[in-house]
Amino acid sequence: MIYLDSAATSLYKPPAVANAVLHAMRTMASPGRGAHRPAMAAAELCYRCRERAARLFGVSEPDRVVLTFNATHGLNIAIRSLVPPGGRVLVSGWEHNAVTRPLYALGAELRIVKTPLFDRTAFLREAARLIEGVDAVICTQVSNVFGFILPIEELAALCRAREVPLVIDASQGAGVLPLNFDRLGAAFAAMPGHKGLMGPQGTGLLLCQNDARPLLYGGSGSESRNPDMPSFLPDRLEAGTPNVCGIAGLYAALGWLLDKGTERVRAGEWRLLRTLADALAATGRLQLFDSGDPEAQTGVLSVIPKGMSCDALAEALGTQGVAVRSGLHCAPLAHETAGTLDTGTLRFSVSPFLSGAQTERAAAICEKILKSA
Repeated sequence: MIYLDSAATSLYKPPAVANAVLHAMRTMASPGRGAHRPAMAAAELCYRCRERAARLFGVSEPDRVVLTFNATHGLNIAIRSLVPPGGRVLVSGWEHNAVTRPLYALGAELRIVKTPLFDRTAFLREAARLIEGVDAVICTQVSNVFGFILPIEELAALCRAREVPLVIDASQGAGVLPLNFDRLGAAFAAMPGHKGLMGPQGTGLLLCQNDARPLLYGGSGSESRNPDMPSFLPDRLEAGTPNVCGIAGLYAALGWLLDKGTERVRAGEWRLLRTLADALAATGRLQLFDSGDPEAQTGVLSVIPKGMSCDALAEALGTQGVAVRSGLHCAPLAHETAGTLDTGTLRFSVSPFLSGAQTERAAAICEKILKSA
């Protein structure tokens, strides 16, 4: 299989990830639930995972790294901590439903920054115009549909100057783009473990600048006589038994990323994307959403076929062993902003475990399908 759907989930991972999951399954219990060796091993693992994530993302205190079950879990914590019912929130026009649905549930008033795709300057100009009087700013680091890199550092500076809390959805950027959380001064940054971080599904990280409101209430392994959740991080936000086996895999994946470096990952993915984009463009049968600029786009490429629906092409590619995703990608707002809401797009997304030859082969299969349609 030629797997080009890593923006959804990284199917191929460093070998150490699966080994770590199996080791934890055989040797670890639940952290904070006993003084015996399996429980203590789990507690030590969780702390080491926080330390490793803090090192990768510039968090000075590992206890401000909260272990979540996915990015959606973390975003819900962040949103409900900062946004009151009916509050005003500034969001980009490229947000995922993991951001917009919690806001709609709160009855929030959304100010949406809708500017042309890949135009970072226009985005910042419009964000500065709309930011006055909002309770929070929430912005994706990278569009999951188009790979558009939003100007997060400049937006963070704007938020600091206006004293408005910023929530970063780093779902598509984590593991590929640098993110120094303390330097940005954001209130929260949420990310899944199973995409660019190369960890297992069912894992995630929430980086916290300050305290937050619990989303879940229950056992934490600490302060058991307290009728409320503990007052300190990370326990305050980690109710219930954690996914220890998943955390073990995430810990191993973070080690692989620290050794390799996000700069090398990003450079390798950009080379693959250029190979893929050039080959797909040569077919003459696809509309490509391609910036041509590594500062504006990651290894994600959306296309619309001519004379064929996105879903039909994705299905045909799947039967030929090429894994892609079509549709709205859980981000209808992004498609509305880009003008592709009626058609959706077909999305190719690369990973460090893909080769240039595989991308060329995928493009050739795509061309053959389009010619016979």
